[in-house]
Amino acid sequence: MPDPFAQLIPEARAFLAELSANNTRDWFTAQKSRYDRELKAPATLLLDQFALQIGPGAGTKLFRPHRDVRFSKDKTPYNTHLHMLWTLPGDALQQPGFFFGISPDYVSIGGGVMGFDKEPLARWRDAVSGDFGKDMQALLAGYRDQGLRMDEPELKRVPPPFDKAHPHADLLRRKSLTVWRDLPQAAFDAPLTALQDTWQNLQPLFDRLRKVP
Repeated sequence: MPDPFAQLIPEARAFLAELSANNTRDWFTAQKSRYDRELKAPATLLLDQFALQIGPGAGTKLFRPHRDVRFSKDKTPYNTHLHMLWTLPGDALQQPGFFFGISPDYVSIGGGVMGFDKEPLARWRDAVSGDFGKDMQALLAGYRDQGLRMDEPELKRVPPPFDKAHPHADLLRRKSLTVWRDLPQAAFDAPLTALQDTWQNLQPLFDRLRKVP
């Protein structure tokens, strides 16, 4: 059975590539109906449909195309990517998210915490300094072996009061934790299947992030 969202990635990438070359309000306004038809409508439907698979209480967000240029030297008005977010249901102090991003340069699916808030960050550091960190290191090593990627830790040094030579230094230097799968072009016509597969693969990560002591 064909993927119902088979045209989303190629049509979005084509639109976004044109937007990259014509990033003006006049061009976007003239193409607004196309944006709504080829990007916004199918992305909104995908968000709603996949939220049902995640379960009751899942939140959804389609990031707006307009850039916030108030404090940026780059005054181009529009983002040249299409980003979607599902917030997982539950009562954890900071719930993980599941992400889908499309641009002319990448198509990526991933999950985790994009930025720990103050209290969850303190609890994360306490947790990963012990056995929880050893378990998390093993999980992340397994994802790397599969070809998934993670951003580098945000901090150059291990924060106090932890030893700078701590065996879990990589985790202690993090202020976020997300794991990403870069989708190959051969899978561009089946985004729903890719989301389902990645969602299942990342369940151990979500479980651990929800249960940070």
